[in-house]
Amino acid sequence: MQHPSKGTAAGTDSCSLAPIADLIDRLRVDCPWDRELSLADLRAYLIEEAHELAAAIDERDPAAIKEELGDLLFEAVYVARLTCAELEIKPGDAPLAGAIRSVIDKMVARHPHVFGDEKDQAKAGSAAEVAAMWEQRKRSTDGERSVLDGVPVSLPALVGSYRLGQKAAGIGFDWDSIEAVRAKVAEELGELDDETASDQAGQSAEAKARVEEELGDVLFAVANLARHLDVDPERALAAANRKFRRRFAVMETELEPGGDYRVEELERLWERAKRREGPASPGDP
Repeated sequence: MQHPSKGTAAGTDSCSLAPIADLIDRLRVDCPWDRELSLADLRAYLIEEAHELAAAIDERDPAAIKEELGDLLFEAVYVARLTCAELEIKPGDAPLAGAIRSVIDKMVARHPHVFGDEKDQAKAGSAAEVAAMWEQRKRSTDGERSVLDGVPVSLPALVGSYRLGQKAAGIGFDWDSIEAVRAKVAEELGELDDETASDQAGQSAEAKARVEEELGDVLFAVANLARHLDVDPERALAAANRKFRRRFAVMETELEPGGDYRVEELERLWERAKRREGPASPGDP
């Protein structure tokens, strides 16, 4: 099997990032705002663009995906450029070219069932077996001390819970059925109920901390229930947020600015908005 960087589309210049790099170099010279940018500034923009691309993917909007992917690529190339500038990287060690080579080599090494010899390719098996072999190779090549090392602490908490559960399950530390993890959710909800039912709940910093801890346990268990249901909890929650926004916007059209409404009236308008809503959008629950 041919290495993907040699003679394939992945190794051509049809999608070169060089024009973006040239644009950034021009901006760094002629734009006062761009001259002031730092790697620390770009960190926030990079995260923002990644989330905007994720939202476009959820909407399944090709035009939005194209636009947001472009924004994300722009920020990625900018990171490479500022790494050179701030960390005084030698021109021959430019991180962008090195990053491209590195990720291709890494992916080839982690897919011996695709790029290896016939013996390696025969080991492919199911998707689950390939995923297990991937984790084993990743740990051996990246020098991870724990199976959890590959989950960045900076991930959004819900995604982090989902990925931590996946990693732990990779070595067999997992519930053996959906019913078992559902029982765990019920158990954690019961412990949360115990804390909130206490006379002291919410009246002291210690009581609030206990409630917060138990609520965190509930959310962690729910993320793992989603994993057992083969549902991405971040995507599911994002869809629920969109649905709430959509229905609330419909409800707001019937509200007078500054009006004082009873809860019962708002509930009635909410139910009307639900009935008026058309078919669910792709990805909505």
